[in-house]
Amino acid sequence: MKNTRKLFGMIAMAVITLASCSREEGDQTDEQGVPFQAATPQAFAGLKLDALAELTQNFQFDASGMGVFTTANGTQISINGTCLTKNGNAVTGQVAVEIIELYDRGNMLLTNKTTMGRTMDGGKDILISGGEFYVNATQGGEQLTLGCNMQVIIPVDLTGGADTAMSLWKGTVGEDCDATIACDDIVWDEIRDEEGNMPGIEIGKGVTQGDAYYTFFQEFGWTNVDRFASDPRPKTGLLVDVPEGFDDENSAVYISYDGEPNALAFLDKYDDDLELFSEHYGQIPIGLEAHVIFVSEDDGNWLYAIKGVTIVDNGTITFDLTETATASDTQLKALINDLP
Repeated sequence: MKNTRKLFGMIAMAVITLASCSREEGDQTDEQGVPFQAATPQAFAGLKLDALAELTQNFQFDASGMGVFTTANGTQISINGTCLTKNGNAVTGQVAVEIIELYDRGNMLLTNKTTMGRTMDGGKDILISGGEFYVNATQGGEQLTLGCNMQVIIPVDLTGGADTAMSLWKGTVGEDCDATIACDDIVWDEIRDEEGNMPGIEIGKGVTQGDAYYTFFQEFGWTNVDRFASDPRPKTGLLVDVPEGFDDENSAVYISYDGEPNALAFLDKYDDDLELFSEHYGQIPIGLEAHVIFVSEDDGNWLYAIKGVTIVDNGTITFDLTETATASDTQLKALINDLP
């Protein structure tokens, strides 16, 4: 049981009640009187995979020339087909390109692609994003390799305007995952060459003549235009107690910082003995106004709860099943993007 949790101080919080379907007090059964069952890890992983598939944009081009792709959000990506190889050989013919772009915390949550960057001491801290994107090229289902830089032009209006402090980051999926079903979380590392130099990010005119980030990189996969959040206040860790039957395999916990719509923190560790999620690096500013978000799956929909909090030193936040509600992808995304 969870008696050990009483050792930690609880924070009083208001619950956001916007939902498509809310659970009433004591509602632990469905319409047929069957006791509530927590989601399976497979069902929870499936929700995130479906969200990622829904956001995937597909393009084709001939490897004899330049492929220039404009995404649904106006980002432009250019790939030189003559630089592509397959098993060490130059590619000819049609090439398939997949692109995913994430610019808001709603889509970051649905796909579990949060903005946690690795710090110099090996910890993790929240990043402010100018855009996360996944680019990949295949032919006949086989992975291709790019031997020269691709160019990416990202409208700055997608993330609130130009920020000269941005740098380029490479994403690694599932690196620190302890789950047995789906390791889909991501951590970002700042890109540097052997001499320690970073690829440049310039600000110029984009495709529609608005300001845009210009950058070049060579590897396929996840890339992010980012900078660390800057907050001088003392930092702390955080513990989160979720409803009985949930853990890091069938649920997740996130923190949305008020005033930062292009960032989302992820509590990536779960203590099996205490049955608590934790922000174990101690990087959350004390006094921060934020919203803590619990999510899982319920009958093909998202099960969620959101609490507005003010971060205190070494606090514990508790979610009860009666505080949860269900929502579709569209509904949950809107709720997350509408947070302060």
